[in-house]
Amino acid sequence: MTVTTAPNAVLPPLEIGRHTIESPVVLAPMAGITNRAFRKLCREYGEDGLSRGGASGATSLYVSEMITSRALVERTPETMRLIEHDPEEHPRSIQLYGVDPATVAAAVRLLVTEDRADHIDLNFGCPVPKVTRKGGGAALPWKRDLFEGIVTAAVREAEPYAVPVTVKMRKGIDDDHLTYLEAGLTAERAGVAAVALHGRTASQAYSGEADWTAIARLKETVRSIPVLGNGDIWSAEDAVRMAEETGCDGVVVGRGCLGRPWLFTDLAAAFAGSPVRVQPTLGEVTATLRRHAVYLVDFYGDELKACRDIRKHIAWYLKGFPAGSTVRNSLALVDSLESLDELLASMDASAPWPGEPAEGQRGRAGSPRVVALPDGWLSSRELSADHRRAVAEAELSVSGG
Repeated sequence: MTVTTAPNAVLPPLEIGRHTIESPVVLAPMAGITNRAFRKLCREYGEDGLSRGGASGATSLYVSEMITSRALVERTPETMRLIEHDPEEHPRSIQLYGVDPATVAAAVRLLVTEDRADHIDLNFGCPVPKVTRKGGGAALPWKRDLFEGIVTAAVREAEPYAVPVTVKMRKGIDDDHLTYLEAGLTAERAGVAAVALHGRTASQAYSGEADWTAIARLKETVRSIPVLGNGDIWSAEDAVRMAEETGCDGVVVGRGCLGRPWLFTDLAAAFAGSPVRVQPTLGEVTATLRRHAVYLVDFYGDELKACRDIRKHIAWYLKGFPAGSTVRNSLALVDSLESLDELLASMDASAPWPGEPAEGQRGRAGSPRVVALPDGWLSSRELSADHRRAVAEAELSVSGG
């Protein structure tokens, strides 16, 4: 396939296996956020970018919520619903979590033989205690043999179906137990199509600043496949700066898009060399919020459940706008589309984009912490018999989502 790069482009399209991602941007999997409804909203807003004179954010790669391999193999109803994609969604991208090579292999086999995914990402970056306590997520690459076993098994199952496998990871457990360079080389040798690095350790969670120099070091180390950078991308300008400072081949965006599905339009425009940015009025923002709620109704098949879900998005959507505490508090209790409409109608739709107050960090940052790990996890880089039993139990105890 011939890929044409715009004359002023900051980065060319991203090649992940057989897929060409025109806008070199990936939506980071976020539990309870990157469901089918949110992905649809981002894609559609991305298409609207063309009418605004910018590039299309619809050409980014939108990844599902984290799916637990064991739950997928057991075909639990909720997990089978979570892996559903819209007919127009392509590539269909699913992130898997697992701590046992055989179970991850079985999950990948299910996805590829039943034609349920075009791209599979493996989670080695989750810092949540219930995951790391069982040796999963960001704790797992510490065990060299386990990490290599999982990645190799996933690639082996996916390769005959031309479904690329990628890896998303953190720097390591903490500053004294870094794993990212070794893990990157292992993943490269195993045949993954790309590696993504969040420039924080598990102990940082989302606190402090992401270490972009680590992304640059990984790019210098892993030479034959794309390296993607993740962490502290709150604007298109941040993404361009990351690319310039690290040499990364693309970016992964998580919390920066909360309440801002149009960020992918900005990112596509920025990487194409365009200065066009989306600056919606309050009316446009509330219309987007309302559309998000409708898509959640379709996703859940339950209006009350959808309205409870949209509540957590409201503060992100309204960040920086003059909405008033009374309306904000009422929106946080909304229980129907009718009540949502009434509250949104009471707001000043003509209020312009507030600029700086609406920009910057969103989502919880948390604080540094000691990472919860299985007993004796750090005593060896290889998997002991006791830890092998522990990670096997983890497949049964960590739910997807």
